[in-house]
Amino acid sequence: MTKRVPLRGDEKTSLHISLDRQRDAALWKVEGLDDEQLRRPMTPTGTNLLGLVKHLAGVEYEWLPKTYDRATEALETDVVADMNAGPHESTADIVAFYGRARAASDAVIAEHGIEDVGTAWFGEQVSLRRVLIGLVEETARHAGHMDILRELIDGATGSHRPD
Repeated sequence: MTKRVPLRGDEKTSLHISLDRQRDAALWKVEGLDDEQLRRPMTPTGTNLLGLVKHLAGVEYEWLPKTYDRATEALETDVVADMNAGPHESTADIVAFYGRARAASDAVIAEHGIEDVGTAWFGEQVSLRRVLIGLVEETARHAGHMDILRELIDGATGSHRPD
């Protein structure tokens, strides 16, 4: 069942559920496709569904664990490699990478209050509130891209998995 943002929930819970809804939508967009479809370049710059999942994993690690000085996995520093699945990276590997990034981010969210401050990837002090807003924005942006790519691949549409 799709999570719903509470109509009168507290801020941290509401932002976290909003983030989870976008994360789940992104993963839904890769379900049921084969490797060729997931890696198929769909734009002149080569954007593809699996590359977007890989990018979202890196974004999770950058925005939450790194901001609050937690360990992360090795992350791509090259912007082209960040958005593309390499031939040595399987779909299962990338989806699992995203799952680990989400879990690491969720641990940080659970440990901190909405006003707790960390140092963002760009060197400035930020609150958990600001980090969650940034992560919701980035994930929603790419989930929207993924929605369009999926429709172009096989005609499947929808912003969230049906209940």
